[in-house]
Amino acid sequence: MSSDAWLVAGLGNPGPGYANNRHNVGQMVLDLLAARLDGRFRSSKAQAVASEGRMGPGGPRLVLAKPLTYMNLTGGPVAALARFHDVAPDHVIAVHDEIDVPFNTVRLKFGGGEGGHNGLRDISRALGTKDYYRVRVGVGRPPGRQDAADHVLKNFGTAEMKDLAFLLEDAADAVEALILEGLASAQQKFHSAM
Repeated sequence: MSSDAWLVAGLGNPGPGYANNRHNVGQMVLDLLAARLDGRFRSSKAQAVASEGRMGPGGPRLVLAKPLTYMNLTGGPVAALARFHDVAPDHVIAVHDEIDVPFNTVRLKFGGGEGGHNGLRDISRALGTKDYYRVRVGVGRPPGRQDAADHVLKNFGTAEMKDLAFLLEDAADAVEALILEGLASAQQKFHSAM
C-alpha cells in the first residue's frame, strides 16, 4: 500500500438515540474535521458514511469515516475502507471515547492494547494488527458504582456540555497534529497541556 491517504474513523453507535452519548464523541470529532475541510459525509459500500478532502493545497488526503454499525462491529467498515482507499494500518486513526482519560483531556498513542474498548478490539481483529493510531478522547470514569457501559451510553452532563466544544476542538487539532507533525510532536503538545 503506497497511498498518501489517512483514514480517520470516528467511533460510535448509529442512530439519533445515540448521537449525543459519550460513546459517540469520536463521531462528533469527525463532524468537526469534515466541517474544517468543507466536506460532506456520503454513503459508501462499506457500511459507513465517508468524506474526503485534503489538509491544505497539496497536503495529505484524508478519508473521514463514521461506521454505521454498532460499536462492537466497527472493524469491518474500517478495514473495508482502508482496503478500498489503499491505506495501510499505520495510516489509520481511530478517534474514540476513553473512560481511563479524564474528561476534557486528549491522549494519543500508536498500537498497544484496547483497554476493554470493543470498537478498538474489533478494528484490531479486522485489520489483523493493533498497530494503528488512536486519538483517545477523555470522557472520564463513571461516578460511584455506575457500570462503565451505562456511563458511556449516557449523554454528556450539563457541566460537561459547557466544555464539550473545546474538547472536540482539541481532539480535532490532535488528529491534524498527528498527521502533519507526527506522534511524538503531537503527544508533546497534547499530553503536556494539563
